[in-house]
Amino acid sequence: MKNVLLPTDFSDNSWNAIVYALHYFKQEQCNFYLLHVNTLDNLIVGDTAYIPTQTEILDVYIKPAKHKLRQLLKRVSDSVKPNSKHRFYTLTDHSFIIESIRKHVREKHIDIIVMGTKGASGLREYIIGSNAGDVITKVKCTTLIVPENAQFKPHQEIAFPTDFTMSYDIQTLQPISELLSHKSAVLRILHITKKSAALNKEQEHNRELIEEFFDEFDYSFHFLTNSKLEDAIQCFVESRDIDIIVMVAKNLNYFQHILFHTRVEKISYHTEIPFLVLHE
Repeated sequence: MKNVLLPTDFSDNSWNAIVYALHYFKQEQCNFYLLHVNTLDNLIVGDTAYIPTQTEILDVYIKPAKHKLRQLLKRVSDSVKPNSKHRFYTLTDHSFIIESIRKHVREKHIDIIVMGTKGASGLREYIIGSNAGDVITKVKCTTLIVPENAQFKPHQEIAFPTDFTMSYDIQTLQPISELLSHKSAVLRILHITKKSAALNKEQEHNRELIEEFFDEFDYSFHFLTNSKLEDAIQCFVESRDIDIIVMVAKNLNYFQHILFHTRVEKISYHTEIPFLVLHE
């Protein structure tokens, strides 16, 4: 049984992520936890913070949130074909969103978080507090980021960008093997460099470890040279018709170049292609 956390602010983006998740896990036994957090951030004004009473929290925040969650469950049952493998639970919290998500990940033994985002602009705003950006960098849990324009289709092409500078343990890469097993997909392992150069000894060793781990699956290595990493990703996504991009958060520098660059106006994969972010 897989435990899936679905944070929602009741926006169109979060609804799109919920629908995507239901299709993504269509064949699996799942507990879905719909979480709405009334953030304490909104109560801080200037240098002062207003602390509401417990009664105010209940009447102004908790009760309306619970009502909206019940409506959301009804929308799920009305819009998506019922699946006997899926169970739904609602959660409300009055806290900072990262603290709340960390707590529920721990208490509910969450396997994966699925979140919606406004694509490139949403990730760019990580610097000033994007929820999606915060979650994928600060919560150690596998996270699927579903952009605003992403629509689910069976995964056939999975891109795995890596610079081979770090080794990954089996547990970290397990979600990729699950994708390959359940979705009958092909893995495209992508290495991009600014200048054409052979792999060093350590990189070659790490490449061999990845090759050994995915030996039983359909995979291929791709080596590209481009001075701009995000442009290379864009070209590769378009040429291979990539359905999902998988990255390991451990490799933070490489990871940030792809997710948190500033040239968002020329990049479309952020608004269309889901990102699966893996943590150790």
